[in-house]
Amino acid sequence: MYLIMIYDVNKKRVGKVLKVARKYLKWVQNSVLEGKITKSNFETLRNQILSIIDEDEDTIYWYILEPEFVPYRKIYGNKKINVTNII
Repeated sequence: MYLIMIYDVNKKRVGKVLKVARKYLKWVQNSVLEGKITKSNFETLRNQILSIIDEDEDTIYWYILEPEFVPYRKIYGNKKINVTNII
């Protein structure tokens, strides 16, 4: 499946959420990650994220797209650098 994850968490937890999510997804924008993921890995990701966040204060959005969905992206404006290539 294809997953888009958007998060809005307290600044105390942002680093932890991003670190866990980047194990499974590609970071594409400040609070947005996306990529192909297995159902098993999604369950693991979800459990790890839920153990970090405070559900009374933080919000996580998961857009789950079924396997037959073929995503594509069009970018307009200033394309952000790919931070995964920075050493």
